[in-house]
Amino acid sequence: MTMQQGVLREAVIDVDAITENVRHLRALTGSEIIAVVKAAGYGHGAYRAAAAALRGGATRIGVSDIDEALALRRAGITAPLFAWLHAPGASFVEAVREEVELGISDIDQLLRAADAAHGERPAAVHLKIETGLSRNGIAPADWRMVFSEAARLERIGRLRVVGLFSHLSNTSVDDDRAALARFEEGVVIAASVGLNPPLRHLAATNAAIALPETRLGCVRIGIGLYGISPFDDRSSADLGLRPAMTLRGAVAAVRRVPAGTGVSYGYDHRTERETTLALVPLGYADGVPRQASGRGPVSINGRRFTVAGRIAMDQFVVDVGDHPVAVGDEVVLFGDPTLGVPAARDWADAAGTIDYEIVTRVGARVPRWEVRA
Repeated sequence: MTMQQGVLREAVIDVDAITENVRHLRALTGSEIIAVVKAAGYGHGAYRAAAAALRGGATRIGVSDIDEALALRRAGITAPLFAWLHAPGASFVEAVREEVELGISDIDQLLRAADAAHGERPAAVHLKIETGLSRNGIAPADWRMVFSEAARLERIGRLRVVGLFSHLSNTSVDDDRAALARFEEGVVIAASVGLNPPLRHLAATNAAIALPETRLGCVRIGIGLYGISPFDDRSSADLGLRPAMTLRGAVAAVRRVPAGTGVSYGYDHRTERETTLALVPLGYADGVPRQASGRGPVSINGRRFTVAGRIAMDQFVVDVGDHPVAVGDEVVLFGDPTLGVPAARDWADAAGTIDYEIVTRVGARVPRWEVRA
């Protein structure tokens, strides 16, 4: 397939896939969906992913920080927004004014959220309970004190406690069940001081699918939103999900070379015989992992090849042998493997990382184009 003239590289985002993935996961879990679009929607575009997820029935949008939430508000997302990672001493005033719900991990954040309330608008918060991941969250020793203060602030109209939440390690079923038990202890203590918020959320995509008891009526869907499996032993197709991103480039040059020709920096690859080399204009500046040099897979004209030699900042080379390849031909790095192209997981395996990173790291100079099925 020949790409449009003048296009070096692009990420094609199937927004209908995101919508369908949400519908599928809603039906599977029977739960309210918080669609997580942090980090520019895992590389897919935050507004694009949020809008598609809401069309699929998500009721809230989750992001990492307040700036991400405010950008979505400015872009026109009116659904509830939830942000949980805050800079030390960050002001919550604008977040409260724009009705961004705040994840709260300690007493200082709780008090600053209450101070940001104004007029008839209390600060809306989700209290994070530390259950063993050893990141942020209210420490067990502080549960009763923080919950009691939250209840007091709610009674006087400074806060509205929307939810209690935590995060699982996905280390093992036993570890996640132990975290669930700790979370439930926290919920009981919260209730004992008068906190009974409408939402409890603990599971992300992995546990939402694999551990039904962690659903609690509300789940946070991140990687599953984009059609990528969180499991090593189950593909997206196995889970009924469709990958939304296809990363591709156009062959920029073709060169016929003799045996023994060095390829790219360091000549890590030398041709074994006379062959054809195709130049692909994507590199580590675009998020293609240099660690996948000599191993990353691509599809050209429906045939699978492997990167030859080192991936450079802007380009890499593919040794295509005697197969016909022309300037302008489409090179798919990854997409929906049911269509015969490599998956993001294949690049993750080649680079020694996870497919979450592969899609999220796609660089800003790669244009994103929306398509609908």
